[in-house]
Amino acid sequence: MKQILVVEDDPDIQNQMKWGLSKEYTVLQALNRSEAIPLFTKNQPLVVTLDLGLPPDHNNATEGLSCLREILKKAPETKVIIVTGNNDRENALKAIQMGAYDYYLKPVNMSELKVILQRAFHLSKIESENLKLHKMLNKEIGYAGMIGQSPEMQNIFETISKVASTDVSVLITGESGTGKELVARAIHDKSSRNKGPFIPINCGAIPETLLESELFGYEKGAFTNAYAQQKGKFEYADRGTLFLDEIGEMSPNLQAKLLRFLQEKKIQRIGGRKDIEIDTRVIAATNIDLNIAMKEHKFREDLYFRISVIAINVPPLRDRGIDIKLLANIFLERYTVMFNKKIKGISQSAMSEIEKYPWPGNVRELENKLQKAVITTEAGIIEPHNLGLGAQSNEILSREPSEKWDKGVTLKEARKRLEMDLILGVVERHNGNIKRAAEELGISRPTLYDLIEKYRLPIKNILKDEK
Repeated sequence: MKQILVVEDDPDIQNQMKWGLSKEYTVLQALNRSEAIPLFTKNQPLVVTLDLGLPPDHNNATEGLSCLREILKKAPETKVIIVTGNNDRENALKAIQMGAYDYYLKPVNMSELKVILQRAFHLSKIESENLKLHKMLNKEIGYAGMIGQSPEMQNIFETISKVASTDVSVLITGESGTGKELVARAIHDKSSRNKGPFIPINCGAIPETLLESELFGYEKGAFTNAYAQQKGKFEYADRGTLFLDEIGEMSPNLQAKLLRFLQEKKIQRIGGRKDIEIDTRVIAATNIDLNIAMKEHKFREDLYFRISVIAINVPPLRDRGIDIKLLANIFLERYTVMFNKKIKGISQSAMSEIEKYPWPGNVRELENKLQKAVITTEAGIIEPHNLGLGAQSNEILSREPSEKWDKGVTLKEARKRLEMDLILGVVERHNGNIKRAAEELGISRPTLYDLIEKYRLPIKNILKDEK
C-alpha cells in the first residue's frame, strides 16, 4: 500500500486524516519536525502533507519551512502538499517557491484532498519511470545512434557488428520511416572505412537523367549546360561508403551500370571514355519487395544477388514491442529540452494509445507526434488528446474491415488491414489531398505514396498533391 507522511500537530486533524486515508494509504504520523525527519528518512514516502504552523511557534512558519527544506534536500522528488490555514497564504506560496508540490487550505475536505493526493502519486510514478529511463539511457541500450532493446533490434545490432568488418554489399529492407539509413550509417561507422565519406543518395527522389549524372558524373560538353567536368557520387564516396536508398526505383539502364561497377569496381562519367577505378562499398535499401519487382521484370536478378550478399530487414515499429515506449520517452525528453518546456512525462492513458497505435509511418511518425505534442501542450503531462491518435484509432475500429476477420487471421495480417483502413479513412476525409492526409498521419508525402503503392489501395484516382 502507498505510504503518506502526515506532519500535523493538531490531534483532531491527524485523526481525521488517518481515518479518511487509511483505506487507500499507509498513513505515517508526526507531530513536529523532530519526529517527521527520522520517520521520513526511514520510510521514504513519495507524498507528504505538511502543516507549516508546527511547534514551538504555531504562528510562525519557520519550523514548517525548515521541515520542508530538509525533506526536499533528502529526496527532491518528494511531493510535499502544504496544509495550512487561510491566513497563511503568503507562507504557503513561499513553500511552493521552495519546491512544495501544492498547497491546501484548512478546514480539510477529504474528497478534495484525495484528488490532490491521487495527482501527486500519479506524477510521482511518471517521474519515477522517467528516472528509470535516464538510468537505462546511461547504459548501452542503443548502438551507433540507434535505440532498441527489443530482440529484433538486438539481432540487427549483432548483424551490423559482424558485417561491418567485411567489405561485402548489404541490402537493407523495411518500411519507410523504420531507420534504414541509420543502419547503413552504423555499418559505415563500425567499418574500417569510417575515416572516409558516407555518401547517401535517394534513387526514388531524382529523375533518371539527373540520377545518372549524380551517380557517375559527367565530362565537359557531355550534354547541354555541361560547362565543366563534374564528379559523381561514386567518386566522392571513394574509400568510403555509397548508400543507395530506394534502389528499387532505379531504372533498368542505371541498374546495368551499377552492376558493371559492382563487378569491375570501375565507372565511366557521362560523355567519357576512360575507366575510373573506385574503391567504395555499396549499401542499398528499399521499402518495396524486390522479389515481386524481379518477377515483374522491374529489377534485375543478377543485380539483386550482387547487392544482397548480406540482407538486413528492419522491422516496423509496431513489431518492436518495448522499443515503442522507450522511443516515445526519448523523443519526449529530446523535445522538452529543445523547446524549453516543463513536461514531466506521458500519462498512462496516453502511453496506452501510443502502444496500441499501428504507426504506419514507423519511428519517423512517432517522433513527429511527440514533437507536436511537446510544442502544443500547456500542461505538465502529455495526455491522449495532445497526440492526436485517439480519433484515428477509434475510426479504425469503427470502420468495416477490408476483408472478413477469419478465425485464422494472423496478428501481422490484422495490423496490415488496420493500416490500410486508417490510410483509406484519412485520405477520403481530406478528399484526396495528399499533403493534408500525410500531415494528419504524421508522415511525409513520399511515405504516404509508398504505403498507398505498397498496399495497392484503390484511391490513386482521387489523389491531389495540393499545397
